[in-house]
Amino acid sequence: MPRLLVVDDEIRIRELIKEYAEFNGFEVVQAEDGMDAVEKVREQDFDIIIMDIMMPRLDGYSACKEIKKIKEIPVIMLSARGEEYDKLFGFEIGVDDYVVKPFSPKELMARVRAVMNRVNGAKKTEDIVTYETLVINFTAREVTIDGEKVQMTPKEYDLLFYLVRNMNIALSREKLLEEVWGFDFYGDDRTVDTHIKMLRNSLGRYRNLIVTLRGMGYKFEKIQ
Repeated sequence: MPRLLVVDDEIRIRELIKEYAEFNGFEVVQAEDGMDAVEKVREQDFDIIIMDIMMPRLDGYSACKEIKKIKEIPVIMLSARGEEYDKLFGFEIGVDDYVVKPFSPKELMARVRAVMNRVNGAKKTEDIVTYETLVINFTAREVTIDGEKVQMTPKEYDLLFYLVRNMNIALSREKLLEEVWGFDFYGDDRTVDTHIKMLRNSLGRYRNLIVTLRGMGYKFEKIQ
């Protein structure tokens, strides 16, 4: 049975999510703030976390950062705010999806399943792709160039791994938003373009392996 950690300072919200999650076959553990969540992650294993942003003692963003230092657990963030900046900041620190309050519990559970399917699918890919001195290790979630580890943001890793898994396939910006960010994006295409630029900078001399498809999107050229 998959284990879900629900983190919110409002017991009403926690109980609502608990009811729907248990109906969908989850074992649910509750935490009342970010500090409580970090402690529970230290002591227990979870398959996914649903966490509010605005909480006393330790907010959701800070808690997410601390949790990512301890274990790689997918996180869905809850927020009363839906601004693009807040979402982008969350994705930069490793948030897997973003749900704005008030939310539909059924939609939230659908997003939980989508994130878990995406994460579990990624875990099944246990191979290493190399090109000259560039090494992309899916299992270790690591990229090295000339034997040196490349420092990337969590979303850069996600974007690169998705591009490489779909090597030589043309991917639209909309498809990348849907598959990498995991939510219906209502802004513009600058989110993808900005992260592609960051990713190319991280790849250095291998930046040209990511090809721009004018008016469409991007693809990772097939490595021979």
